[in-house]
Formats: sequence, structure tokens, C-alpha cells
Amino acid sequence: MGSRLLNIQRRAAEHGRLRTGYTQGNRPMRSATWVVTSHSEEHVSKAAELWGGAPEQWQPLNSTITQWRVITKASSIEALITPGDPLNQYNEMWSKGGCQRRCDGQTELLSRQPCLCARQFGEDWHQQKKGTVCSTTSRMNVMLPDLSGMGMWRAETHSFYAAQEWGGMVDMVLAGTNGQGFVPVNLRIEPRQRVSNGETKKFPVVVVELRGVTPRQALAGPMTSAMALNPGTQAAAPALEAGRPDYLALAEGALTSDDVGDVYRQAHAAGHLNNDLIAGLKAISDRKKAEEAGPDEDGAYPAEVVETTA
Repeated sequence: MGSRLLNIQRRAAEHGRLRTGYTQGNRPMRSATWVVTSHSEEHVSKAAELWGGAPEQWQPLNSTITQWRVITKASSIEALITPGDPLNQYNEMWSKGGCQRRCDGQTELLSRQPCLCARQFGEDWHQQKKGTVCSTTSRMNVMLPDLSGMGMWRAETHSFYAAQEWGGMVDMVLAGTNGQGFVPVNLRIEPRQRVSNGETKKFPVVVVELRGVTPRQALAGPMTSAMALNPGTQAAAPALEAGRPDYLALAEGALTSDDVGDVYRQAHAAGHLNNDLIAGLKAISDRKKAEEAGPDEDGAYPAEVVETTA
């Protein structure tokens, strides 16, 4: 039993979805704020407390199962990118019968044929009328640290432009963390517009941006969970470092090599020792030992003595 369990890929439960649109009757509507949906009334009610809006029962199109949703008043929410690779992206076409096409940009995976949309419309296929070509679909698993439960929430967008940005952002984060640890981000719905063929089109794009940490911190390796949950507290770190003694200066001011040993023991007790500090203290100690040494029984000094006259 144990060996079989080791072969099962671990995956947290999905609590719900983060959407940039909703349905009004049978009509799809874009939203400038986040729409949170879940089978759990508790999760949706808590989301409404945090980000505004009124929880309501809701039935997705082509489904007989009732869920809960809230159209929040927040265009930006705090989230955590989870360990592993949280993003999957495909070009997809759906109908009432389910997914009809799923393409990775080169091969349509259900039929194993070359990309059908590009073959028919060329490289600008994504500008064709919705429903005639695949929609670029990006799904990212994130954790919402202020909602109950330890499961994942799936943020989903069908924006061609967001897909490129999400992929670039996640690739950079994975390069720094190797898929280990959490990364604090904001998921922000940003209104944009594009002029094509003399027409101005307005559309929302979901932007994923670092929250409370710098690129240096995000790319330096996996963060601790404490840092990911409260990234703003890291700003106090330099002030704490300022209270750390200057051990090399203390050692230089010591009278004897034994006193330098006392400085070493002080740094060790405080947990401040590192290779550079150890090497520096050893060099100071060796120099002071040489300065302390007198002539041996043969009258020789460990260092050359140069006499000077006034």
C-alpha cells in the first residue's frame, strides 16, 4: 500500500475559480473586477467580506449543478504562486459537447494534426472572431492566503496578451525558485485597448506582479513560508542587521590573541559566524600572536626586528 501511495502525484484540492467574467442569463459579460466562484458558500462569503460584493447562488452554462459566486469590487487580490509548475496554457475550442480542440501552438493534441487555426488564418489567427478559432487559455493554480482551506484556486484567462505575460513571469519565478516554495503576487485586472483596422478595442488583461518583494529576493532561491505570507516584514531586516556588532573592529581593538578568541566566542554564541568572519578573525589572531611573541631560548624572534636610531 505504501509503495503505491508513493507513486501517486500529490495535488491539493481545488476550492474554486477566479474569473474575469460572468454570465447574465445566457449572455457572457466581461468584468473589471474579480469574480470568485466555488461549490463552498463559506469560501465565497469570506471572499465577499474581503473584496466586496454579494454572494449568490449560480449555475454555470450547460451544467445542472448549482455553485456560489460573488462579483467582487476588487480589481487586484493577493495570492501565492504555489510550488511546482502552477501554469498550463493551451489554445482551446469548446462547444456544448466539450473540448473540440486543444493545441500547444504547433500541434492540435486531440487530432494530432498541425495547428488548425494557424493553417487556416495564418499567424494572426487570434484576431479572428471568437468562436471561429481557438481561445488562448491560461490556467494558473494559486493559493489565497486569507481564505479558509489549504487548497488551490484556479485563475483563468482567455486573453492572448495575458498568456504571453503569464508565461514570462512564471518562467522567471521558476528559474529563481526551481519550483520550490511560495511566491507572493498580486493578480490585477488591468484595462487595455488596441487599435486594429481603424477600430479601438478595449479588453481586460490579468497582470501577475510581485508583491512585497524585489526581483532580487524572488530570484535568489526559494523563500521561507513566513516571508511569502508576510513579505512586507522583510523591509525591517536591514535595521536588525544594523544592530550586529562589528566583530573585526572589536578584534582589531583587542590587546591579545586571547581577547580575539573571546570575540570569536561572542560571534559564535550569537550565530553570526561565517567563513569570511572566521578567516578575518584568524588573521587578526595570528598577527597579534606574532606581536606578543618574544625571543625564544636562542634569542631569535619569530619576525625580523629592525632597529632604528634617531
